[in-house]
Order: sequence, then C-alpha cells, then structure tokens
Amino acid sequence: MKNLLSLLVSPEKLNKLLLQKKRNLLVIDTRPFDKYLNGHIPSAVNIELMQYHWNDTTKRGIMQFESQLKKLISNIGISNDDFVVFYDDISGSSASRGIWLLHFFSHNNTAILDGGFNQWKEKNYEIEEITNPFLKNEFNPQTNIGILADYKYIKDKILNSKDLILIDSRSPEEYSGKIVRAKNKGHIKSAINIDWTLNISKNKFKNLKELKRIYKNIPRNSEIITYCQGGYRAANTYVVLKMLGYKKVKMYLGSWSEWGNLDKVPIEN
Repeated sequence: MKNLLSLLVSPEKLNKLLLQKKRNLLVIDTRPFDKYLNGHIPSAVNIELMQYHWNDTTKRGIMQFESQLKKLISNIGISNDDFVVFYDDISGSSASRGIWLLHFFSHNNTAILDGGFNQWKEKNYEIEEITNPFLKNEFNPQTNIGILADYKYIKDKILNSKDLILIDSRSPEEYSGKIVRAKNKGHIKSAINIDWTLNISKNKFKNLKELKRIYKNIPRNSEIITYCQGGYRAANTYVVLKMLGYKKVKMYLGSWSEWGNLDKVPIEN
C-alpha cells in the first residue's frame, strides 16, 4: 500500500481496492450513525468524529486529548500498517478531521474519499446496510505535536512574531462577529478569513489550479495555523494546504470554541 501515500482517493480507486480485497485497507464512515445505517460503503466502520470536540489546549488538556484519541483509534481497529480512508457525505470537514488526527499520530498512510458518499452513490457503486464491527488493534503511534497549536502558543506568536499566518476557516459572518458562537465575538487578532467552503465544488475538492488561486497570497515559507469553531472546517483547510505543498501547517485544536471563551486574549471584530 506504500504507493497510496496521497491525501485523496477517488471512488474509482477505492472501489478497485475493495474488489481486490486489499489487506490493511480500513474504510471509516465519519457520518452520523443514522446515515450509516441507511447505506454505506462495503466493509466501512462508523465513527462520528463530530462527537469528539476538544476545547481545552492547556498542557493537561492536550495530554487528555492524546490519551482519549489513542484509545479511540485502537478500538476502531486502526493498526500501524493500515491504509485508512475516511469519508463523509462530501469532501468535508469530518473526514478531514480524520486525516489531521492520523497525521497528529504520525500515521500518514491515509486519504479522504474525494466527493464522499454522494460521489460514491453517483458512480452507482455497491452500497451495504449491515453494521460492521470494530476489530480492535494495538495502535502505538508517535505523536506529531508539530501540527497542533494551543492557545498559549498562538497568543505568544501574535505578540512576538510577524511570521505567523492565521487562517480562519469559518463563514464571513462568524469571522466578523455577526454570528456569535462563544462568549466573545469576532476572530483571533490578525487572522485572515478564507471560508472552507471555497475549497469545494460539486461535493469534491476543487482542482489544484483553483485551490492555488484561493491561497495565492499565503507565503509558502510562513508558519500557518488554521482554525474554525471546533477544528473540523480548519482540518479541511489543513488538508488543502498540505495538498498544495505547504510544509509548516498546524491546526488550532481548541479553535474559536476555546479562544472565543477566554479572557485577555487578542480579539478583533
């Protein structure tokens, strides 16, 4: 499976792998369980990643996050040798969170199904309705803390560095403070707004040329931190930036659900 170290897999390619009954292939449906019950990709297991919000990026909070998610990944059945494909309805935020999560645990042999389940159905590939069980594995990863940003790190960088670029992946209304989803409204000081939905067209990621145009003003050598409300839409932006070849990309795990409820942090609106 080494030749599949790519962030995207097409429905055609995934279907081929399933028909070949490739070993060490694990497909994970990240949608709500009721959608999974109504039909899913054959052999897929279900874990609704949207349930695993985390808005505490203190040192203790990060340790708890690591511990909980290691157990989750082991229970799902991911092993160190697996090629893991995440999907949701489209090339969306929940499946993207799965990609970021495995990268955080230094498991890079993973991809998102481009177009998600909607694209799979359009191709008229096989759909099943049985519930597939988790097959527990021992997952012993090495944490890649370099792709996770906490609130203290961001606060310090804003005050002491000009090299940091913050990308707010939320809607313009959330960014401006018109829509309020925390104690405070607005955005992290100096952040620029690039709505994650700009990454998608007709359920799929836009082609690389179009994506490059969207992020053309983001210097490749700068450190970039993405955030949103809970670290899902920001994960989609993380995936896009990695596809475009950006090297120094982090995601702020706590995102606005943490920052927007803190006191004495730089906020603009």
